Amino acid sequence: MKHQWIFGTLLTLGLTTSAVAHDNPLQFRAAGSLKAAMTDLIGAYQQASENASNIDAQFAPSGLLRQRIEQGEKVDLYASANMKHPTALHNAGLSGEVVMFARNKLCALAQSEVTVTPTTLLQQMLNDTIRLGTSTPKADPAGDYAFKVFERAEKLSPNAQKVLSSKALQLTGGPTSAKAPDGRNPYGWVMENNQADIFLTYCTNAVLAKKQVDTLQIIALPDNLSVGANYGLTVLNGAHPHANELAEFIIAPQGQAILAEYGFDAP
Repeated sequence: MKHQWIFGTLLTLGLTTSAVAHDNPLQFRAAGSLKAAMTDLIGAYQQASENASNIDAQFAPSGLLRQRIEQGEKVDLYASANMKHPTALHNAGLSGEVVMFARNKLCALAQSEVTVTPTTLLQQMLNDTIRLGTSTPKADPAGDYAFKVFERAEKLSPNAQKVLSSKALQLTGGPTSAKAPDGRNPYGWVMENNQADIFLTYCTNAVLAKKQVDTLQIIALPDNLSVGANYGLTVLNGAHPHANELAEFIIAPQGQAILAEYGFDAP
């Protein structure tokens, strides 16, 4: 039943797309946390589809991508690290319905010299000597999710939300954030350059960061701090005729299997 609803919704999305064949590339924009997984997924889609088009895939913080779309950038398919940004586009009449296609959650990256466990994570984040890094809220949903962790912390330690919000270093995902070199995971790069002692990011990002900087620790958030991230997909109005096909592939078992390989959970 769930898959019938999803594909029914995607068929509805497809009603807004152009029926005219396009020679131009399909313009796909997706959250930065999806880059590795979606690069493989797009390759698999192009191999599997007889009619697959050339795809121009660009990855950036979801909030910045939403702004670009609102400002008139031609985009056919948009995959966000939250439901808020694609829903805003839908409510503004710029896209079809929004479908949740993946889930993620936050973990903590820690420098090797930091003594920390899931049990002591909050205590260490509150420690005056610990530099706490996050992504930039509003521009990058990972930052919004980190600040939700701070809200949860308030229930465990009085004044924790204020302390954590004030000390958080917004190091990635913003319009003026320093960019990691090509091929470098931005979170591993930030930690390798010693800009933070603990950094809150998606668990999928943490795994990629540790592959590049193997001295990093990955700390699971305890249940009372844990925050989940729901990823939303929408087809823009007047989209490339194959945008709906790619969206269906992302939600289909083959696409979901590739996302799972990178640590994403099914919706």
